[in-house]
Amino acid sequence: MKKESSFFFKNRNLIAPLKIIAMENCRPLIEKVDKTIVDMRHSYLNKYAELDPSVLSRDYDAPSYLVEASCPRFSSGEAKGVIHSSVRGADLYIISDVTNSSMSFTISGEPHYYSPDDHFQDLKRIIAAAMTSAQRVSVIMPFLYMSRQHKRENRESLDCAVALNELKDLGVANIITFDAHDSRVMNAIPTHDLDDYSPIYQLLKALERKFGGLHLYKDEMVIISPHEGAMNRAIFLANNVGLGMGMFYKRKDYTTKLPDGRHPTVALEYLGPDVENKSVLILDDIISTGTSMLEAAAELKKRKVGKVIMAATFPLFTEGLKDFDEAYARGEFDYLVCTNLVYRNPELLQRPWYIEADLSVYLAKIIDTMNHNVAVTKVITPTERLQALIARNAAK
Repeated sequence: MKKESSFFFKNRNLIAPLKIIAMENCRPLIEKVDKTIVDMRHSYLNKYAELDPSVLSRDYDAPSYLVEASCPRFSSGEAKGVIHSSVRGADLYIISDVTNSSMSFTISGEPHYYSPDDHFQDLKRIIAAAMTSAQRVSVIMPFLYMSRQHKRENRESLDCAVALNELKDLGVANIITFDAHDSRVMNAIPTHDLDDYSPIYQLLKALERKFGGLHLYKDEMVIISPHEGAMNRAIFLANNVGLGMGMFYKRKDYTTKLPDGRHPTVALEYLGPDVENKSVLILDDIISTGTSMLEAAAELKKRKVGKVIMAATFPLFTEGLKDFDEAYARGEFDYLVCTNLVYRNPELLQRPWYIEADLSVYLAKIIDTMNHNVAVTKVITPTERLQALIARNAAK
C-alpha cells in the first residue's frame, strides 16, 4: 500500500456509527443529504476496499443513515419526542428548520401553525429522547434559532444566548449553523463548539451554472451591502474575489417611533464606487420582508447599473412574493439566488427571477467529515473554492 493511501485510511476512522434524524420540518432536504452520504461512502468502498480490507468494518455500507422520529401531540397541544429505532452508541445528527411555517397541529379542533418556538421545543424533545443512549449528539440548525435577537437594547431578553445554553446543558456536543445573523453570539457558549458555515461559494456556483460563467472583474461587477449589518459578508466576498464594494446606510428619524417599534427612514444613502453600466451583487443573510434588498436595488437602478442580482442565504419571504414580483416587473432587479437550507414556498420555486443553490452536498460533506472526527477547516472556509471559481471563470 502506498504511503499516501495509509495516511488517508488512518484518518477515515469513524467516531461512532453515523445516524441522522431529520425533523419533519426539513425532511426533503435531509433525505437528499442522506442519499449523498450513502453514495459518497459506497464510492469510497468500491475504490479502496481492496487496498484496505479494514474499511469493510467501518459501517460504510448502510442503505440509509436516517432514523425515524416524531413528536406526537396530546389533545391539549402538549407533545413528546419519540425515536422509533435504536441510536445506542451512535454519532447522532439532529437537523431542524425552525423557520418552517407551513406545518400545523391541532388544539381544541383548531389548526395551530408552528412558530420557531414550537420547532425548537420539538428539537429539545428529540435531543432528550436520544441523549440517554447516543454516544454523541450534534444539532444542525441551518437558521440559528432566535439569532436575530442576539444583542440587548434596553430591557430585553437575549433569546439566542439562552437557547444555546439550553442545548449545551442538554448535552449537545456540537451546534452547526449557517450564516449566523451575528457570529459573535457564540460568545454565549465560549467553551462549547458552535460552527458557523458560509454558503457564499455555493451561491456563486449557482449563478455560474445559470449564466454559464461569471464576470468577476473589477471593472464589471461591484459587491453591495444593502445595510450596515451586512457589511462583513460583502467585505469578505469582495476581498476574496478582488471586486469593489459599496454599501447603503439608512438615515433615520430617532425622534419618531412607528407602531412596530421601528424608527422611520429619512433617506437611503449610498457609499461606494461608481456602478454605472456594471453588474451588482447585493448580498445579505435573510430575506424577511425584503425591504432593504428592494430599496437598494431600486436606488442602484437610478444609478444606471447593468444587471442587478440579489443573493441571500435564507429566503423566508414573511410578507409573500408580491413586492418582489412588482419590483421585477418594473425592471429593478434581474435575479435572486438563495439556498435550500430552509422551507421555501412552492410558488417561489416557479418564479422566473429565482435561482436556487442546492446545499445538500455541502451539508453531507460537513456531516461526513465530523463523523470521522477530523478537521473541517477546508469545509468551513470557502476561500480556496472561491479562488478556484475565479480561476475557472478567468480561463473561459
